[in-house]
Amino acid sequence: MASGSRLRQWARGLKGSLLMLWFCSRHPGTPWAARVLGALVVAYAFSPIDLIPDFIPVLGYLDDVLLVPLGIWLTLRMIPATVKDECRGRAEAWQATHAQRPRNRAAAVVIVLVWVALAWLAWRWLAPYWTRP
Repeated sequence: MASGSRLRQWARGLKGSLLMLWFCSRHPGTPWAARVLGALVVAYAFSPIDLIPDFIPVLGYLDDVLLVPLGIWLTLRMIPATVKDECRGRAEAWQATHAQRPRNRAAAVVIVLVWVALAWLAWRWLAPYWTRP
């Protein structure tokens, strides 16, 4: 039981670093691989739509509990400490003046397009079976 609460606390702490990662992905001192990975993680986390909807049992929360925190952790390990310190200060200043976290509508559009493409592929794959006598 204690390990489960520690895992949730770890995930919450990393999600708190998400805004800092947003600033890090735009910082010129961040390596390009960390910029790309950071931009992907932040875009997905700030998207109002999940790739795996939360109403799907177990899998729906997999991205919230495992994928996003793991992406944040991995990306932050790739960023130099001086960049993280500077961006942490910028994130704290941003949070002091803004009530809500940013939203990424472009990532939401991409996620919707992925679901549409998967639905279309499933339809193309299953359609021949529906027309058989």
